[in-house]
Amino acid sequence: MKIEVIRAFFAWCAVINLGLLLWWFLIFTLAHDWVYRLHKKWFPLSVEQFTAIHYSGMGLFKIGIFLFNLAPYFALRIIG
Repeated sequence: MKIEVIRAFFAWCAVINLGLLLWWFLIFTLAHDWVYRLHKKWFPLSVEQFTAIHYSGMGLFKIGIFLFNLAPYFALRIIG
């Protein structure tokens, strides 16, 4: 497999994952109360716990994007 194909793969993975992160952020900020009511039916959470869990999840997801998509992409850009 050529390095250009692998580089394109990591670039598209990063774009898709950043789009998912943006979607998650928009839904969370624009429909926070609705999403909280939906989750409250299944889990006994306070609003503060719910918000902290989502922000932590978004942060971990963003770190994952940097580590597993963008870092390999930039490494391949440097060597190739």
